[in-house]
Amino acid sequence: MANTKKKDILEKAEEFVESAVKEVAKEIKSVAKKVSKAVSEVAEIESDKLSKHSSKKPKESAESSDKKAKIAKLLEKAKLLEGSVKDEGSVDLKKKLKSEDEEKVDTLVPMEDYLKSSIHLGTRVITPDMRRFVYRRRADGLAVFNTSLLDDKIREGAEYLAKYSPEKIILACKREAGWKAASKFAEITGVRVFLKKYPAGILTNTNLENFTETDLVFICDPWIDKNALEDANRIGIDVLSICDTNNFTKGIDKIIPGNNKSTKSIGMIFYLLTKLYVEARGLKKDIPPIQEFVDGWDELQPPK
Repeated sequence: MANTKKKDILEKAEEFVESAVKEVAKEIKSVAKKVSKAVSEVAEIESDKLSKHSSKKPKESAESSDKKAKIAKLLEKAKLLEGSVKDEGSVDLKKKLKSEDEEKVDTLVPMEDYLKSSIHLGTRVITPDMRRFVYRRRADGLAVFNTSLLDDKIREGAEYLAKYSPEKIILACKREAGWKAASKFAEITGVRVFLKKYPAGILTNTNLENFTETDLVFICDPWIDKNALEDANRIGIDVLSICDTNNFTKGIDKIIPGNNKSTKSIGMIFYLLTKLYVEARGLKKDIPPIQEFVDGWDELQPPK
């Protein structure tokens, strides 16, 4: 049923694009003809003027010859312009979309699940640091991430994370929307997690009772978790961060782009990172379903 519906949509889209391309090509050809005609008329007028003054002094005759040569070149360019505009063939939209679908077959989860999680929805602010991950804005102004790129970056983030053993990683997540997923990630992987408030100085002040040495600081938002970011930067520890479109990435070594404001989006990211980290590290852990990372997952629908 879904395939039939998709086929109908593709056929309608193909017809629409073909019609649009033909109309545009027709307009371009019309404009080219008008330009060619206008150039020809100007050339004829100039030629008449030159003919009337052909009996003047040698110097003026030389100037006339130069003008004639320029006019001839102009006419030649006009003809080339008109001749270069040809009717465009139909666009093989089905083939194009099919190839895009084939490229997305190997995503970590179905694209529909990514859309359900709203991982692709950013904010109305796009920083220069995050612009490369965004491919458009919605009508309401929200930035939209390139979902296929997010899939790649989650894989890369997991590979980066897997270089560190659990006891050498600190996770900081001050935003309440991420507490459930961050806690589940920490529970399964054995990573130490700080929710609500990160105790500033635990990485830099050796006099503190809870002073900790670590090799990687993982944060959910470089703005909300800035204390952890600053501590890590102060002593040169690597930083991995989930970054939304409104985030600046200074001081971050590895970025996982995505919506870091939504419970379901953060849940999706931690669910995938948990799976990939456990597999990469060879940990003997059972991975719970995404429902344990995101409340009400089964009732979620992709945003319209």
